[in-house]
Amino acid sequence: MDKKQLPPILQIGDVLISSDIITEEFCCDLTVCHGACCVEGEAGAPVTLDDVAAIEDCLDTVWPDLSAAAQAVIDRQGVAYTDPDGDLVTSIVGGKDCVFTYYDRQDDCCLCALEKACRNGQTNYMKPISCALYPIREKTFNDGTVGLNYHRWAICQCGREKGRNIHLPVYRFLEGPLTRRFGKEWYDELCSVASQLLS
Repeated sequence: MDKKQLPPILQIGDVLISSDIITEEFCCDLTVCHGACCVEGEAGAPVTLDDVAAIEDCLDTVWPDLSAAAQAVIDRQGVAYTDPDGDLVTSIVGGKDCVFTYYDRQDDCCLCALEKACRNGQTNYMKPISCALYPIREKTFNDGTVGLNYHRWAICQCGREKGRNIHLPVYRFLEGPLTRRFGKEWYDELCSVASQLLS
């Protein structure tokens, strides 16, 4: 089936998926963007109450990596707040930077202190699933159905270019986060459906 003939929305279990998650290609390129997604935008990363609890459990561990400004924000309002749209999001510094960003001086990259601590074996919590899933954005509807859309952000142009250069579909790039969020059986079914549709 030609990519242009794919149905715009696919369904795997109770999850609705925009077909461009299968057809579009993407791969983060930190050497170009330097982690701009952690410091750009007008609100923090969407989080659940479970995320907030897990983050609070990690706070003492990641605290030394946070900037003084971030520490002050957390002391004042906590690790998360409700944004103008009514969504629970991570707290931010100066109207944009996530409080959990830290800078790798060697590579001049903005990285996640939560992810660093997990990768170093200091905690069991990687980071909010909304961060891990990007450039996929998740929405839960009133009936409990989950929708997944591919989000195009100007600062991620380098990721789209790198993905096309190495021919890496969005859903393959995000194998780990999608499996973490929906389970291996669900992800395997997604791969099977994608193969059938593109063959």
